[in-house]
Amino acid sequence: MEYELGIIGAGNMAEAIARGVIDGGVVTPAKMVAADVSAQRRDLFTHQLGIKTVEKPAQAAHGAKIVLLSVKPYQMAQVLGEIRADVSPDALVVSIAAGIGTGAIEKHLGEGSWRVVRAMPNTPMLVGEGMVAISPGRWATPEDMATARRLFETAASVVEVKEEMMDAVTALSGSGPAYVYYLVEQMIEAGIRLGLPARDAELMARKTALGASKLLVNSTDSPRELRRKVTTPGGTTAAAIDHMESHQMGRIIMDALSAAAKRSHEMGS
Repeated sequence: MEYELGIIGAGNMAEAIARGVIDGGVVTPAKMVAADVSAQRRDLFTHQLGIKTVEKPAQAAHGAKIVLLSVKPYQMAQVLGEIRADVSPDALVVSIAAGIGTGAIEKHLGEGSWRVVRAMPNTPMLVGEGMVAISPGRWATPEDMATARRLFETAASVVEVKEEMMDAVTALSGSGPAYVYYLVEQMIEAGIRLGLPARDAELMARKTALGASKLLVNSTDSPRELRRKVTTPGGTTAAAIDHMESHQMGRIIMDALSAAAKRSHEMGS
């Protein structure tokens, strides 16, 4: 059977993409196949999404018009070696592996004009609020980019960037949700240390993050202006912001994202 979409690696991100594709009517479950070594993940894709599953990557790549590579970066070379004989020369290959460039994928697939699109999604795709950047490989066409966009845009905002910017994208939006969660973790801990019950501190921190995010997305004000509107000179918020700035919080964040971008580059090397 010829499949529209063959998914290699049925993890959480692949699940988010598959759900968005199905909900958006881009590809029906009957035209999809997913491969994963985990029986638990295969069961989820089969029973919750109605997608046929297989264990071997080559089985999902064979005959698929679009091959979605959603394996860990360290697994990529091995997986490409396993599927190279089964990927159709006419297939579009879309990779979401952090740090792995389109050139490396083309090289591992062997001789030919492989059409590869590199993408960097993030986990909020699971709730339809993702952010995805896509970049074309050497032989990817504008039509291929449009196809890749359709895979993601039902559950995410999609932007096109030059591939050399992908390390920065990975540092900002790819890893970005973890920074937000880390901040909320610390807010909860601070609330508890200040005397709040743990349950109340967690509710306050979660709802504050949710409300601030909604306001940030829906307001025409810049983040700086939104912050200014909360910060009364000489008030409580000002005391907190002054403390953060005196401890170079801005530099810490810049250095942290630079470290993430550097690691993304190293993974590709």
